[in-house]
Amino acid sequence: MPDVSSLLRMAEARCHDNNVRFTPIRRRIFEIISAHSSGLKAYELLDLLSTEHASARPPTVYRALDFLLEQGLVHRIESLNAYVACPCPDHARGFQLMICRHCGLVEEMHDHDTMARLEETAAGHGFVIERQTIELSGVCQKCRQSP
Repeated sequence: MPDVSSLLRMAEARCHDNNVRFTPIRRRIFEIISAHSSGLKAYELLDLLSTEHASARPPTVYRALDFLLEQGLVHRIESLNAYVACPCPDHARGFQLMICRHCGLVEEMHDHDTMARLEETAAGHGFVIERQTIELSGVCQKCRQSP
């Protein structure tokens, strides 16, 4: 996973290229998410943000999360109702998330063969996939090696 400053530079460039505003609140929420290797829930983000911005409220966080999702800068982990930074937003349409059930580490991968097989199978049913997210729950290498 890239470091926070690399992710911020990538996010700024993407927002610039898409001609959208990367406001200070959006930036700060993205920065907080990027600093965590496990997913953060909206209310966890609100708690962290409210220490800096006393006026922060749930709608502030949810609007920023919607923006970050639209730009492909974060992923929503459906099974945890949490958010994680996306290191490669150009692949936001199809990806797999490996989620460690011990430490919470979330890693993104792109198995293009799996994505192609799913698209082919869906097409056989007359269905067009617009977005696919596969969540894999298990134990990361570090946790498996810990006594």
